[in-house]
Amino acid sequence: MVKRSRIIAFFLLVLIIGSTIGATTKNILNNIKLGLDLQGGFEVLYEVKPAKKGQKIDKDVLASTAEALDKRINVLGVSEPNIQIEGDNRIRVQLAGVTDQNKAREILSTQANLTFRDANDRLMMDGSDLKQGGAKQTFDQNGAPSVSLSLKSADKFRKVSEEIMNMAPNNYLVIWLDFEEGKDSFKTEVSKADPKYLSAPTVKEIFNQDTVSIVGSFTAKEAQTLASLLNAGSLPVKLTEVYSTSVGAKFGEQALNETILAGIIGVAVIYLFMLFYYRFPGFIAVITLSIYIYLVLLIFDWMNGVLTLPGIAAIILGVGMAVDANIITYERIREELKVGKSIKSAFQAGEKNAFTSILDSNLTTILTAGVLFFYGQSSVKGFATMLIISILMSFFTAVYGSRLLLGLWVHSNIFKKKPSWFGVKSADIRNIAENVDTLDLPTRFDKLDFVKPRKKFFAISGVLLVAGFIILVVFRLNLSIDFTKGTRVEVLSDKPLTTEMVKSAFEDHNLQTDDIVISGDNKERGSARFVDVLKKDEIAKLKSDFKKEFGSEPNVSTVSPTIGKELAKNAIIALLIASIGIIIYVSIRFEWSMAVAAIISLLHDAFFMVAFFSITRLEVDLTFIAAVLTIVGYSINDTIVTFDRMRENMHKKKRLKTDADIADVLNTSIRQTLSRSVNTVLTVLITVVSLMIFGNESIFNFSIALFVGLVVGVYSSICVAGPVWYVLKTRELKKKGTIKTVKEKRKYSDQPQV
Repeated sequence: MVKRSRIIAFFLLVLIIGSTIGATTKNILNNIKLGLDLQGGFEVLYEVKPAKKGQKIDKDVLASTAEALDKRINVLGVSEPNIQIEGDNRIRVQLAGVTDQNKAREILSTQANLTFRDANDRLMMDGSDLKQGGAKQTFDQNGAPSVSLSLKSADKFRKVSEEIMNMAPNNYLVIWLDFEEGKDSFKTEVSKADPKYLSAPTVKEIFNQDTVSIVGSFTAKEAQTLASLLNAGSLPVKLTEVYSTSVGAKFGEQALNETILAGIIGVAVIYLFMLFYYRFPGFIAVITLSIYIYLVLLIFDWMNGVLTLPGIAAIILGVGMAVDANIITYERIREELKVGKSIKSAFQAGEKNAFTSILDSNLTTILTAGVLFFYGQSSVKGFATMLIISILMSFFTAVYGSRLLLGLWVHSNIFKKKPSWFGVKSADIRNIAENVDTLDLPTRFDKLDFVKPRKKFFAISGVLLVAGFIILVVFRLNLSIDFTKGTRVEVLSDKPLTTEMVKSAFEDHNLQTDDIVISGDNKERGSARFVDVLKKDEIAKLKSDFKKEFGSEPNVSTVSPTIGKELAKNAIIALLIASIGIIIYVSIRFEWSMAVAAIISLLHDAFFMVAFFSITRLEVDLTFIAAVLTIVGYSINDTIVTFDRMRENMHKKKRLKTDADIADVLNTSIRQTLSRSVNTVLTVLITVVSLMIFGNESIFNFSIALFVGLVVGVYSSICVAGPVWYVLKTRELKKKGTIKTVKEKRKYSDQPQV
C-alpha cells in the first residue's frame, strides 16, 4: 500500500525549502563581502618597527596602531575594512572596493608626525600640541587652499614665535610632516622647487593667538586630506611595507563574472550526470546539492566572511565532495538491492554501511583544510575557510538531507518492486534465499588484477618521479614572486596587446624586464615580473600612467625577500603536518600499514605535481600550495574509501593465512569501489575543467594543478597505495605466520580454575 502522506510531506518540505532559498538568496548574495580579486581593491602587509629608540612593540602598541590605521581608513570612506594583527610585529590591511588605491597607500603609510622646527631643524612643537580634531581645511586671504590648526596653548605658541623672531635673518617657522632625523634638513630643502616640508613662514612678530595656518601649494582636496590625516593622529610606530597587492576594478568584475559562469556550467553538468546515472536518487542528489550551495553561502554570510576567487573555487569543489558522499551511498544501496533485499532494507543497509566511509574521508579532508587555514595567508586562508564549511555542509546535506528526502519516498512504498528507479536491472538481482553477501557480488571489473602488475606500477611511478626529480634539479621551479621577491604587474587593455607594446610602456618608467607574458582570448592581458620591489611612488605613477594608456588600472603585487622565504617555509611545514596528521588518524582508525601506504601515495601525488610544474614551466604561486593540500585531501579521501572496503573484506575472512588471501582482499576491494572512484573523480574533474575553460585566468594554474592532482590521485590510490599495503602486509604475514583481522572474544569456563 502506497503511503501518499509521505510523498505529500516530501513535496511540502521541498516547497518550503525552495521558497526559503528563493526568497533569501538575493539578500544573502548582496550581503556577502567580496574580496579584492572580485571587486578590486588594495591589500598591504606592514612590518611594525619602533618609531623611537628603546620603544617595544607589544600587543598594546599593535592594537593602538591598528586603531590609528582604522581612523585613517575612515578618511578614505572605505566601508568594512579588514585590519588584522598577525604575529608579533605585523598588521595586514585589506581595503576591498577602494577607488583611489594610490591615495589609500599614501594615507596608510604616512607617519603623519607633524613638527614645528626652526631653521636649524630644532624641534619647537609637535602634533601633541594640537587640539583633538583641531585641523580644518580653509582658504587664505588670496583664496588659496590652506589648513588651519588649533593649538592647545596660545602661551606656548607665543614663546616659540618670539624665540624664532629673534633668530633673524633665519627667522623661519618650518612646518614638517614626517621629518626624518639625519636625512631631512631645512637648509637642503629650501633651495628645491618642491621642498619636502609643508610650509616655512617668516616670523616677523610675536603670535598671541592659538591658531596657525599652513599655506602651501595645495589643491582643496589635498588640503582636506592633510587636515583629515592630522585629525586621525600620527602613527605610534614606523610601518615598513613587506607585501602588497592591488587589483583594478575591471580585473575584479571580469574575475567574478567568469568564475560564476564556470561554476554554473560545472554544477549543471554534474546535475545532469547524477540524473542520468543514478536515476531517482540522482534527482534527490540534485535537490540536496542545491541546498548545500545555499547553506554554504548562508553560513559564510553569517560569519561575515570575505569571498575570494579561490573561495568560489572551494564551493565548486565542495560540490564534488558532496557528490562523492551521494555516490558512496547510492552505490551501497545498489549492492544491497542486487543481493535481493527489498527497497526499504537496501536503503537502510546502504545508508548505514556508507556512513563510516563518508565520515573517515571527510575528516581527513578537514584535517588538510585545517592545516591550510592555519598556515595560509590572505586568499588561501579564505579558500581553506570555505573548504571547511563546504565539507561540513556537504556531509550534512549528503548524509542527513538525502536520507530524509529519499527515505520519505522509500517508506511510502511507491518503489516497491521497482529497482530500476535506482538504476538496478532485474537480471542483476539475486534471490534473497541464496544468502549472497554484498562483498561476493560480481563487478564489471572482475578481470582486473591490481596485485600481479604491482612491480610495473612501481616502476612507472619510479621512472616518472626520478625523471621529475632530475628535471626539478636542472630547471628548478618557476617560482612566482610569492616565494622569492619582487613585483608583478598585470595589465588589462581595451585593445590587443603585444610584448613590445607592454615592454615599451615599462621602459618609459625606466623598468626593464624580459619576463612578459601576453594572454587572453583577444590578447588583452599582459603580465610582467620584476626582480626589484617597486616603491610606492613608482607604483602610484605606474598605475596613473597605465590607466591613461590602457584604459584600466593594472594589478600590482610586491613581495619582500623575508615574506617569500616565510611562505616557502610555511608551505613545507603545512605539507609535513598534514602528512603526520593523516598517518596518526589512519593508524588509529585502520592500521599502520594502511597509514604508511596512504602517506607514500600522498607524497607520490604531491611530488608528481611539483615535477609537472617544473616540466611545464607553469608559475608556482601561493594558490599552488592550496592546490597541493587540496589534492592531499582528495587523494586520501579516495584511498580511505578503498581501505574501508578492505577492512570489511578482511573482517569477513577473519584470518589472512596466505599471500593469496591478502591479494584477494586488495583486488576485491578495489573492484568493488572502482565505480565509485571513477564517478567521483569524474564529477570533480567536471568542475575543475569548467574552471579551466570558463574560469578566470588568475586561477588557471590553480585549476591545472587540481586537474593533474586528481588524475594522479586516483591512479595512486588504486595502483600505489593498494599494492604498497599488499607488500607491507605480506611481510607482516611472513613474520607472524597468520594475521587475525577480527579480535576474538576470550572464552571463560564456568568451572573454577585449579
